[in-house]
Amino acid sequence: MKEAIYVLTVLIVLSGCGKKSNFTISGQLDGGAGKTIYLNRLLISNQSSSDSVKLDNKGKFVFKGRTSSPAFYLLKLSKSSFVTLLVDSAETANISGSYKNFTRDYKVSGSSGSAILRDLDNRFYKAKITIDSLQRLYDVHKNDPNFTSKIEEWNTRFTRITSDHSNYVTAFVKRNPFSLASVYALYQKWDDKNFVVNDLQTMKTAASALYSVYPKNEQVIALYNNTLEFIKQEKSKKLSTLLQNNAVNSPNIILPDADGHIRELWSLHGKYVLLHFWSAKDRASRIVNPVLSEIYSKFKSRGFEIYMVSVDNDRVAWMEAILNDNLNCINVGDMKGSYQAVTSYNIQELPFNYLLDKDGVIIGRDLKGPALNQTLTRIFK
Repeated sequence: MKEAIYVLTVLIVLSGCGKKSNFTISGQLDGGAGKTIYLNRLLISNQSSSDSVKLDNKGKFVFKGRTSSPAFYLLKLSKSSFVTLLVDSAETANISGSYKNFTRDYKVSGSSGSAILRDLDNRFYKAKITIDSLQRLYDVHKNDPNFTSKIEEWNTRFTRITSDHSNYVTAFVKRNPFSLASVYALYQKWDDKNFVVNDLQTMKTAASALYSVYPKNEQVIALYNNTLEFIKQEKSKKLSTLLQNNAVNSPNIILPDADGHIRELWSLHGKYVLLHFWSAKDRASRIVNPVLSEIYSKFKSRGFEIYMVSVDNDRVAWMEAILNDNLNCINVGDMKGSYQAVTSYNIQELPFNYLLDKDGVIIGRDLKGPALNQTLTRIFK
């Protein structure tokens, strides 16, 4: 668990760009007289060189440093015994605890960010300990028929604990999107593959908020871009799953048309369909519309249909565009951006389309003008 938190802090630490101010990190560790304690600032891909001091005969220590904005530090006794601090400029952080059990029983004052990290770590540690114990019980008894009811009970507890902690962290990030502690929280992981928070919108909110505060900071830019890439990968993964549903590779869309009638994409199986995403307020979309109208008139009697999905939220503009651009094909939209359809098909730009065959299988994408006409001419020759 500590290794996962360490990797997190290495990835997300942000350094400031303004005037640096002095901060102090001091404390006392009972039973540590004469031992060495280290302080490392966490950079984007590694740690700074260690600053170190020996604990005096009462276990006391003091570090002084300079930073222009909140930054992450590791306060370490050894490779496996450390705590993560989030120290702002001009703060005076005080750490107390025991040398022997430093990681779990330390207290911190004078640094609000460090206190938040301690709370996040402790909550995560308690949840993880319980989950690990349940996993051990499950592994021992999973093939024992006498423990069926117990296994069900353990599974229920597991779900409740993971859900409760995930909900807590998600709510924390939503309350504190500009805090670096929120980014720290977002990267908590149950194991190598599973993050505590899987809500993409929450992740995007935190990354965007931090980027708005530190737009020229290279670490923040890297974090922002990495988050967007993660979101893009997740969308692509979701699309791949949806494309395999029901033995077709095109998810269904169910939206109302301009008259309020529900129109389903899958109801058009048996025809070649151009699934086209557009907006009445998008100039590129409006330029393409007359071409689509002409192509539709040419091929509609031969088993071709166009299913246009509007991403607009202005019904008047949508209706006027349908009329002015002579769009006689199927046109749908919920006037809320048609978010589900856009997400299902991973639409990143407008206009954009997919060509589906009679079985709903995608056989072309982003076909415009001559390319679309040539493709349909080959199909209906």
